[in-house]
Amino acid sequence: MLKVSDLAVEFTVDKKTIRPISGISFEMQKGEVLGVVGETGSGKSLTAHAIMGLTSLVGGKISGQIVFEGKDLLSKSHKDMQSIRGAEISFIPQNPMTSLDPVYRVGDQIVEGLLKHLKITKWAAKKRAIELMEQLRIPNAERVFEQYPHQLSGGLKQRIVIAIGIGTEPKLIIADEPTTALDVTVQAQIIRLFKELTVANNVGLLLITHDLGVIAQICDKIAVMYAGNVVEHGDIKTVFSDPKHPYTRALLDCIPYIGMKKGSLKAIEGNVPTPSNFPKGCRYSSRCPYVIPQCKTEFPETIELACGTKVTCNKFDLNLPRH
Repeated sequence: MLKVSDLAVEFTVDKKTIRPISGISFEMQKGEVLGVVGETGSGKSLTAHAIMGLTSLVGGKISGQIVFEGKDLLSKSHKDMQSIRGAEISFIPQNPMTSLDPVYRVGDQIVEGLLKHLKITKWAAKKRAIELMEQLRIPNAERVFEQYPHQLSGGLKQRIVIAIGIGTEPKLIIADEPTTALDVTVQAQIIRLFKELTVANNVGLLLITHDLGVIAQICDKIAVMYAGNVVEHGDIKTVFSDPKHPYTRALLDCIPYIGMKKGSLKAIEGNVPTPSNFPKGCRYSSRCPYVIPQCKTEFPETIELACGTKVTCNKFDLNLPRH
């Protein structure tokens, strides 16, 4: 369904060229859920924007290859991408507070996409919009339909954005932190809905999140990003049970669990480097407890292991200890 190969995005800032993401490669099949995880600044959202063809609108230059349903998206014109966005590939943005038009009723914002891409009557579109809102557990859906964004809570706005994203029955949904503003009960319902969509309609879901708990519940595969690169990519069960990259292991160690000792909450020391200050070698080398001199000077190759996991690390064969 989707194949991304050696994707990179460049920006020119103060006459200097920076590459916030580079060498991004992964594949998705129909009905598959791929979770993209990493700290803030790892390039998750920018990768999603590049797939949607949105980075060029703000001066970004994209290279590499993005093939969706046999079509090379990078060769498509802006007009062609407008017909693909929303209809075949939908995007659920990260921040519902700024994604909704403040002077436009939320119901009409759902209806707008339905009218454009499904070619149905306005009455049918309104009926479909209310059904979507009810499906997303929005109480008093008909009343909320008539309201404006400022009248809704953050959680309700989030669900309106999700309704816009799933309503046009796309083949691929790219969801950027779709459950962030939701309480755990509604979050569980939304995760269940996403899973039902992928199974019943064979829809692909690219789920961007920092929450490994959400990843574990819904995803078939996982791509771990760090400082603009995919450092590990593979089957969710394999990666969770036997992580090959030190960063993946560190992320898993940060997950709190029932029965853990008081005061034993772990954190990864240091910070993600900025795109203008990426190190020459491995970008995780300054934070990695397994660093060797080679890591400081050589960017590691991506290697596919016998288990199917792809890892970008000079010491991928380490038997990483569990803490």
